[in-house]
Amino acid sequence: MTHAWLDEIKWTDDGLVPAVARDADSGEMLMLAWMNRESLALTAREGRAVYWSRSRQKLWRKGEESGHVQQVREIRLDCDKDVIVLSVEQIGGIACHTGRRHCFFRRLEGEHWVEVEPVEKSPEEIYGKG
Repeated sequence: MTHAWLDEIKWTDDGLVPAVARDADSGEMLMLAWMNRESLALTAREGRAVYWSRSRQKLWRKGEESGHVQQVREIRLDCDKDVIVLSVEQIGGIACHTGRRHCFFRRLEGEHWVEVEPVEKSPEEIYGKG
């Protein structure tokens, strides 16, 4: 089955597109990840976020280890056709592998990055490591 809508996206040279996940209710940015054609097609078909892990070089279904699945309510493409925005329901309220609500927990204050968001659940509790 061809997905002509995938052909409209401006993929990077390595076949990826950045994807921002945001909370569907609050609009809060939760995280940024990468998608390839297969992961975006699977996301659209399954209704849950599937990303491409650049470090592991494989598909990554958000929440497959942590249980913190992202149920996708809407998929949008920006005006330049090179960024995806997913409106998601973040199951369990934690999007970041550090155990925080979202990945944007560091704020620039003067010339230093300061962690300004609390850890909701330790990574050891989430992943059983440590």
